[in-house]
Amino acid sequence: MITVYNDRYKEEVITLILHVQNVEYGVGIGVEEQPDILDIHSNYINDGGNFWIALNDKEEVIGSIGLQKKNKEIAVLKKFFVYKDYRGKEFGTGKKLFEALLDFAKKQGFSKIILDTPSKATRSHSFYKKVGFKETDKQNLPIKYDYPDRDSIIFLLEL
Repeated sequence: MITVYNDRYKEEVITLILHVQNVEYGVGIGVEEQPDILDIHSNYINDGGNFWIALNDKEEVIGSIGLQKKNKEIAVLKKFFVYKDYRGKEFGTGKKLFEALLDFAKKQGFSKIILDTPSKATRSHSFYKKVGFKETDKQNLPIKYDYPDRDSIIFLLEL
């Protein structure tokens, strides 16, 4: 089930994000480098973006995706994570999370979505390309965009 974030899931969301980043991908990034996850409402929802979570049958967090509004046309996709055991076509967790984000972005009138992802997260790269994102350079972005660079690749989606 995909639902809009609620603070009762805060610890589960933080655990998911840190697990996928550091245990699965070995990126080596802590909460201190991504304080946005400590206050989802202030960093995503209150500013005109949103944040969704995927829950399993036991109502445990198994995935997340966030959209930060940068201006009336541009948003940034962030914190798109799904536990390994819930990835793939048979589950469709990532696809459902992305569809919730895309539907919201279109309704809000955004024309571009930007994201960054570690270069070693190759599985996510193929997903992004499949849904229409194009790889781009930081210099070509329409806004100033800061992120914790982990040999990251930048993607841009024109809506």
